[in-house]
Amino acid sequence: MNLAALETGILLPAFAAGLLVLASHVPLGQAVLKRGIVFLDLAIAQIAGLGVVIAHSLGGESSPWLTQAGAVSAALLGALFLHRMERLTSARQEAIIGVTFVSAACLALILMSHDPHGAEHLQELLVGQILWTTWSGLAPLAVVTALAPAAWFGLRWRDSPLGFYVLFAVTITASVQVVGIYLVFASLIVPALVSGERLARGLVIGAAGYALGLIASGLFDLPSGAAIVLALVAIAGLVAWFNRVRQV
Repeated sequence: MNLAALETGILLPAFAAGLLVLASHVPLGQAVLKRGIVFLDLAIAQIAGLGVVIAHSLGGESSPWLTQAGAVSAALLGALFLHRMERLTSARQEAIIGVTFVSAACLALILMSHDPHGAEHLQELLVGQILWTTWSGLAPLAVVTALAPAAWFGLRWRDSPLGFYVLFAVTITASVQVVGIYLVFASLIVPALVSGERLARGLVIGAAGYALGLIASGLFDLPSGAAIVLALVAIAGLVAWFNRVRQV
């Protein structure tokens, strides 16, 4: 255990990033569970990651704008494709989402196979780099987080199938490059799974998971993304157990 590793200058921006991700992802996660398309977030996150890989393969690793353009373009194209598939074959939508995810993942692996830093890029894509977050670097994520509720509740995109997919693509593109694919999935599904339609409860569960995971990663020198995912699952499990005991 290393108490000196609990540096607020590192942990606080990372925790702020987590709160921004949760603010948009918890309501989207509740909608995903309601629609019964649980793995949509994994597919869109992987497609956004594929866009980053493609941009890097085209020489955009040193250009943040090209990287963002690749990620957003890929995520939007993926979202529009899945929206179209839902209209054509809604009964098989979950299977199509799964095939889309594994196809995007394999294509990313092929593109990174000849990159000497491919393993490093893959790890960043999966578990993110939340501890490298800076206050200034939070600006794009903060803008998306501010606009997402306005579109979701104010413009009622939650009632529009196309609006739902587009908003999903944009928010996940902003978050996957900060927290990684695994944590995007956990942030969307885990709090929503035990909070139902109670938005405030989902946000509290998510915030507690991020806080516990970041502290554990600092104390025990653990990968932060993986630690936060497990902390989210642990807290959600405790909440589910407490709810069950209270009902007995």
